[in-house]
Amino acid sequence: MNYCSNCGTAVVVRIPEGEHLPRHVCPACHTIHYENPKIVVGCIPEAEDGRIVLCRRAIEPRHGYWTFPAGFMENNETLQQAAARESYEEALADVEIGSLLAIVHILHAQQVHVFFRAKLRTPQIGAGPESLDATLVAEADIPWHDIAFASIEFALRRFFEDRGAGVDRHHFTNIDRRV
Repeated sequence: MNYCSNCGTAVVVRIPEGEHLPRHVCPACHTIHYENPKIVVGCIPEAEDGRIVLCRRAIEPRHGYWTFPAGFMENNETLQQAAARESYEEALADVEIGSLLAIVHILHAQQVHVFFRAKLRTPQIGAGPESLDATLVAEADIPWHDIAFASIEFALRRFFEDRGAGVDRHHFTNIDRRV
């Protein structure tokens, strides 16, 4: 940040009184500009037959690698709304958002990833503008070496572990798993 979004004055970096971290501060209007982590939200949409939706990324980073639908949360939407929106945008998938699957802190990217279980309402899917492909994949066919991000792999492994342990994938409960 170079300039104050309130008055346009060049900001300085200092520790404001009562704070403990350096912040961008406007010397003219004294506005403190906080920088906070961005929230990435997604879900693992599951079809009735147990296959899940994966998308091949058409954008950087990790162009051409596989992920489940996920992306940055927008203002004025809930976590669940963001996950459903991303599913439609990336895989043209109409989903019912279920219970919380994982919260992953990505410190180096200043992000928090929040992932849910979900089920497909209809079997129709397709590639949205940010995807090269969208497909239903069985657990045995997950392209583990071509998964885009460590947080996606983590959530996929937890999803299949839970399913193997008998977590009811169609009865959505409030399971809170944090890493």
